[in-house]
Amino acid sequence: MPERRVVVGSSVGLHARPAALFVKAAAAQPVPVTIGLGDGAPVDARSLLSVMGLGAKGGDEVVLHAEGPEAETVLAELATVITTNHD
Repeated sequence: MPERRVVVGSSVGLHARPAALFVKAAAAQPVPVTIGLGDGAPVDARSLLSVMGLGAKGGDEVVLHAEGPEAETVLAELATVITTNHD
């Protein structure tokens, strides 16, 4: 399963608005996506409560996983959302 490690760009981390933007982008993808904090257990990237529950702060590394034929494209798009400062 392809994965991408990225650093959270928003200083507030994956909380409130940045998390909502990420979840919306993940939900629009044609393949399943998970996100995990560092080496922690991954959660469904389409669940706002799960993503916010990770407690990812600005500067933390998260790991994105995707399955399917478009996985690399999906990971690149979602990595951009995570690394952007949405504050």
